[in-house]
Parts: sequence; structure tokens; C-alpha cells
Amino acid sequence: MQLENKVFVVTGGGNGIGREVVLGLLARGARVAAVDLNESGLAETVGLAGAGSANLTTHALNVTDRQAVLALPDEVNTAHGQVDGLLNVAGIIQPFVKLKDLDFDVMERVFNVNFWGVVNMTKAFLPSLMERPEAAVLNVSSMGGFLPVPGQAAYGASKAAVKLLFTEALYAESLGTNLTVTIVFPGGVGTNITENSGVEMPEVQDAKPGKGYTTTSPEDAGRQIIEGLEKGAFRVVVGSDAKFMDRFSRLSPRRATELIAKKMKDLLG
Repeated sequence: MQLENKVFVVTGGGNGIGREVVLGLLARGARVAAVDLNESGLAETVGLAGAGSANLTTHALNVTDRQAVLALPDEVNTAHGQVDGLLNVAGIIQPFVKLKDLDFDVMERVFNVNFWGVVNMTKAFLPSLMERPEAAVLNVSSMGGFLPVPGQAAYGASKAAVKLLFTEALYAESLGTNLTVTIVFPGGVGTNITENSGVEMPEVQDAKPGKGYTTTSPEDAGRQIIEGLEKGAFRVVVGSDAKFMDRFSRLSPRRATELIAKKMKDLLG
């Protein structure tokens, strides 16, 4: 998909990977509607965009607010005249506790943002996207969406739901149409997702799933996501950790699960 002069809606555009996707798209000549709950974060993104901010609009919005989300396409179309792509990047994690200690309201909040936020945005923008000669939906899942991480049962389940089978079903339904559908699996990325989620990150020793593991920078993650969008890729795996565990978990799901459990054994005490 050619990006220049196209209009993309990006959730989570006020920080982390979402911000880097916004800035990367602007640098490639696209126009962007950045969506985030955090108004100050969106303002920082505008400042970082520099001259590119002329092609950027910001929309302070909670993706769990369905009525507000359903009103967003008209707002974006008014500002930009069209919508060519939707990138659902926003997401939160849960506190690092075992399922037996995890409150229902916390699990519901995680699912409301990570799964229902994606559903709300996708349902809202699909009619506009299907009217375009070329369009795209890109949903960000997680390495935790295909591999269980101790202390992140609800988070992993929400990200697995984005993958299985929501995004993949949308891909199947869109075959032969103007719409490309991409699912993204980032591994460890150096963002402030714990702070944004209201979660404290415990110290973990030797939490590296494979040799050569390094945390991916938000800039690099954003670049890989945009490259996947350009190619119309079916799936994008970001980071050496995610790539290693993606292969290992398909080869031997039980051994991969046990490896992560062992590596993360200090996480929950």
C-alpha cells in the first residue's frame, strides 16, 4: 500500500509504539488522525511531528466509549476528507499477579481496552474503509497473544482474542476485496506501557527467552509496523524475542510455555 497522501487513524498515538507509528507515517507523506485517551500525550506527539503536524489531527478519545468511537469517522472524514487505513495500537497490561488474585474489574478493564477497543474502532471505520479503492486494517496483538506469560493471564487472553480469531476472521472475510488486514506481534518493546496501565513492573532476573534477546526500541517497532502496512503483510513479528518464541511455540507449545514459566519464575514471588 502506498502511504503518501493516504489518511490513517492510529490509536495509542499519544505515546510509545503508537506515537512512533504516527511520526513514521507523517514522515512518509501520509496524513494521520492520532487517537489517545491522554490529551497531553497527543500534544507531545504534535510537538515531535514538527512540520509534519500540518498533516496531523488529534482526537482525545477513550476507545472503550463505543458511542464516542462511532462518532469518530465523521470527525476524521470532516478533517481529512477520507480514511484509508486504521491501525489499532492502543493497549494496556494487567498487574503482575496470578489469576486467582486478579479482580474481575481489572480483567474487564483490560479486555475493554485491548479487545473491545479494537472491535469498536474496526466496526466504526469499516464502512468508510470499504468505500476506498485501497484500504487497510492493522491490529497490534502481542507475543503474549500466542504465548502465556505468568501474571498476565487476562492481558494474554485479550491479545489472543485480537488474533484468534477477530483479526484473522476479518482477513478471511476481506479476501478478494480492497481491504488488507494485518496482525502484529511485538515482543518486549521499550515503552512506558506499565505506567500507562497503572501497573508496577517487578524486578525479574534472567527473563530472556532466547539467546541474543534485546528489547526493541519504539522507533524500530514503529518502523517494522509501517513496513508491514506497506507490504500488506498477513502477520508481522517484532523483536528477536517474539521471533524466537513464535518459532519455538509452534514447534513445541508445551516446552515453550514451560520455558517462559521458568524464565519468569521470580515475577510473582
